[in-house]
Amino acid sequence: MDYGVLPTPALARQALADGVPAIMVTGSHIPFDRNGLKFYRPEGEITKDDEAAILATAVDLPDLGEPERAPESDQARQAYVQRNTDWFGGTPLAGRRVGLYSHSAAGRDVNRAVLEALGATVVELGRSESFVPVDTEAVSKADRESGRRWAAEYELDAILSTDGDGDRPLVADEQGEWLRGDVLGLLCARELGIRALAVPVSCNTAIEASGAFDEVLRTRIGSPYVLAGMATLRERHDRVAGFEANGGFLLGTSVEADGQRLNALPTRDALLPALTVMVAAARRAMPLSRLVGELPARYTASDRLQDFPRETSQEMLAAWQAEPAAMRQALGLGSPIAAVDTTDGLRVTLEDGDIVHLRPSGNAPELRCYAEADSPERAASLVTTTLEKLAGA
Repeated sequence: MDYGVLPTPALARQALADGVPAIMVTGSHIPFDRNGLKFYRPEGEITKDDEAAILATAVDLPDLGEPERAPESDQARQAYVQRNTDWFGGTPLAGRRVGLYSHSAAGRDVNRAVLEALGATVVELGRSESFVPVDTEAVSKADRESGRRWAAEYELDAILSTDGDGDRPLVADEQGEWLRGDVLGLLCARELGIRALAVPVSCNTAIEASGAFDEVLRTRIGSPYVLAGMATLRERHDRVAGFEANGGFLLGTSVEADGQRLNALPTRDALLPALTVMVAAARRAMPLSRLVGELPARYTASDRLQDFPRETSQEMLAAWQAEPAAMRQALGLGSPIAAVDTTDGLRVTLEDGDIVHLRPSGNAPELRCYAEADSPERAASLVTTTLEKLAGA
C-alpha cells in the first residue's frame, strides 16, 4: 500500500490498525542528505534490538530495475484527520486565529484540514517547496524572530508547525514565543489525565514538580527507550504516555473522555499535544501563555555544535565523568557540581539548582547541550556559554 505524502504518525496509525509492517521514507529535522527510513513492525516501532539486528545483517540486493509505485491511497490520511477531529469533537477552536507555519512539512495540508474542522481561522505562513530542516529542540534564530513577527502582524492566538515528517510539534503562544517540547508534553499529559509518564532524562524537572503524575520514569533519549519505559509502566498503571524533549508525544494506552475513545498510538505524534493544549486554552478562554504560566518555574534551553565528531564528544565526556571538577573548570560553571547523571551523555546538577547536560547526537555529527534553570534567560545563557567554551576549546 502506498499512502503518498503524509505525516509519520498517520502511517504508523494505519499500519497498527491493519497489523502490517510499514516503512516511512522520512525527511525530519536534520540536513536533507542525512534523512532516511523509519521502520515499523506490525506491533509498532522497531526496538533497539531490532536496530542492532539490522545493522549486523549483510544482504546482497538484487537488481530490481525501475521501481513501479502502486496507486496512492488516501485512507491513512483521512483516518488520521478523523482521529483528531473525532476526539476533540465540534469546533472548540472557533474564534481562535492560528498561524500554520507550513514550510515543507509532509503534514501541512493535514494540519490545516484538522484546524479548520475544529473551527480555527487558519493563516498559512512560510510555505516552501524546498526541504526545510526544522529542529523543534533547537529553534533557529530566524524562526524565533518570525514567530514573534507573525503573532503581532496577524493577531494570532497560537502558531502550529512540525518538523518535516510531522512527528515533532512546534507550537508558539499568542506572543509568538515557541513552547519547549517537554512543556507541551507535560501540559498535554495533564489534560489527558495521564497517570504515569516515561520521559527522557533531558526533559524538564517541572514534570515531577507539577505533582500531576503518580509515577515518572526517566529513560535514555530516543523513542525506543521511551517505548520500553511505557511498557514497564503499563504493568502498574492504566493511563500511560511518554514524550520527548522535542515534543513528540507517545500515547501508550487508550484514553476515554466525554463518550469518545482515543486509541493508543505508541509512536511520536505532533498533532495530539499541539491540539490538546490549544483546545484547553480555548475552552478556558485564556491565552496559551497563561496555561504555561501555571507550571512550576523551571525553564529549559538547548542548542548544538554542528560538525562535532562523535568520537571527540565521547572522549571528552568520558574524561569529565571520571573527573567532574574538570568539567566545571572547563565550562566555567559558577556553582559546584552536586550530582552527576550518566543515563545518556553527561548531565550535572549544580548546587544552585542549574542543570547542564551534554550528549552526542545519535544521527548526526553534533554535540547537543541542554540546560535547565529557574529563569529562561539563565537557561539560555548556560547553553550559549557552554557551547562557546566547547567551540573555543
